[in-house]
Amino acid sequence: MSYERFETPAASPWKSRLALYWQLVRGDRPIGWLLLLWPTWWGLWLAAEGMPPLWTLFVFSAGVWLTRSAGCVINDYADRWLDPHVERTKGRPLATGAVRGREALVLFAVLMLAAFALVLTLNRLTILMSFIGVVLAASYPYLKRYTHLPQVYLGLAFGWGIPMAFAAVRGEVPALAWLLYAANIVWSTAYDTWYAMVDREDDLRMGSKSTAILFGDMDLVAQGVLYGLFLLALLLVGQRAGMGAYYWVGLAVAAALIVYEFAIARGRDRAACFRAFLHNHWVGLAVFAGIAADFALRGT
Repeated sequence: MSYERFETPAASPWKSRLALYWQLVRGDRPIGWLLLLWPTWWGLWLAAEGMPPLWTLFVFSAGVWLTRSAGCVINDYADRWLDPHVERTKGRPLATGAVRGREALVLFAVLMLAAFALVLTLNRLTILMSFIGVVLAASYPYLKRYTHLPQVYLGLAFGWGIPMAFAAVRGEVPALAWLLYAANIVWSTAYDTWYAMVDREDDLRMGSKSTAILFGDMDLVAQGVLYGLFLLALLLVGQRAGMGAYYWVGLAVAAALIVYEFAIARGRDRAACFRAFLHNHWVGLAVFAGIAADFALRGT
């Protein structure tokens, strides 16, 4: 497959190109960054048992934005032949030819190198683990061609900041980190299935694969199982970490928000499924608020 979908894209002023690059990294759509940020902060706060060191917090927060942006670029590069045929994605810069494939690859490399430069300020274990993160981020977009489980792989990639956070703060990755990582995998699979349900008809027509297609008419049942496993894993995390009342309140709020998602998406309407996907930002925030409040207010 050629680098380019269009061999001679129209030239545009540099300001317009910057706007196109901003669109390519989804700078105008922070939902993906937030869905990646909250689990990373879960890991940082649990690893530090409270507020993590400020530099570590900065490295991981900035790294989340950089790696998520890089992931969007490589995703659009991988899908540059598919996106023009999908209603939701046909206007993306690579799909229209406004940005060239070679430009996208350079931008991906710059973003990942910037993230790696930040990681180099941390300990050796965290640096070594970052290479796995690069592989996960770069390979994820190609999974939909070969398996119905790209949403699971997204969870692996989106949650890798959790074991890295423990490595950076504690110099090791305990069982608690892997349990939290597992919770994020099933959560990411669930919310990205809502996203896949938006594109299901287009994906079927183009031969792309997803959990939404795999689950078929049992999609809402499967979603219920996934979210149930997510809450169960967080319950076990709370018990293992010795969390208190504020954590359990945060978890209860997250559970109520998940129930609301099913209420709005029960008809499987595209717009409703997309709203359910976006709503997971609040789920992640509720869990983080419970963790942060529990550590901050212990003994008060």
